[in-house]
Amino acid sequence: MYGDLDLSVITELPHGRVVPKTMWVKENKRQWVYDFIEEKISKGRQVYIIYPIIEEREDEDLRSLEVMYDNLKKHFSKFKTGMFHGRLAPKKKLSVIEEFRKGEINILVSTTVIEVGVNVENATVMVVENPERFGLAQLHQLRGRIQRSTYEPYFILLSAEEVSEEVSKRLKVLEETNDGFKVSEEDLMLRGPGDFFGQMQHGLPELRIANPLRDLELLKEARVFAYNIIKNDPDLKKQEHRFVRERINSLCGELKDSFSLLEERA
Repeated sequence: MYGDLDLSVITELPHGRVVPKTMWVKENKRQWVYDFIEEKISKGRQVYIIYPIIEEREDEDLRSLEVMYDNLKKHFSKFKTGMFHGRLAPKKKLSVIEEFRKGEINILVSTTVIEVGVNVENATVMVVENPERFGLAQLHQLRGRIQRSTYEPYFILLSAEEVSEEVSKRLKVLEETNDGFKVSEEDLMLRGPGDFFGQMQHGLPELRIANPLRDLELLKEARVFAYNIIKNDPDLKKQEHRFVRERINSLCGELKDSFSLLEERA
């Protein structure tokens, strides 16, 4: 669909940025995670703890921000803990972020609302609870929040003890690479691109040929051929392009019939 667009690819980090160390741990390591958080705060750093939902739900076995916020305040009682999510009043949001930016809040318990636009250089630790509920690209975006300075960053994925094979594959991808291009590629392989012309956001589209995951190089080659045809024979008058011309005329006819039918119904 976007084959006519040019791409600008940025492959380097800003100067001085440190690649985060990503760790996937399970519920039985929770106390270790809490000890790690305390150690880093004691050394002057700040921490994000991210949750997929704000309120507890009976039908989902997920840790919620509101419940865990109260638990974390008690556990880390010697530190200042703040709460941040999309339902807060605008003034409250600004107040909480400003306190965190100034270092007055040590631990910010939040939803993914912080994944863009928040730049706190001293916040170098992020713990994501129930990471299986997030897409790989979103987790990688979150990881970027703790990559804003020259301090060593740590990205910790804290999952349930039992996760599916697919979830295991996805979380291992994040452990093994910090390359956003590689993360996106793996996400595409695992989830599928969805339907380009419909509403399905994952899985494979019903294509008869040219699977975008399997045939990427072939699609690139086809794009080059298409450009050459447009450049050298824009009206498709050459004999060797007659089948392309006939196919386009056929598609235009089908499209015209569809519009006529819609007009009749209207």
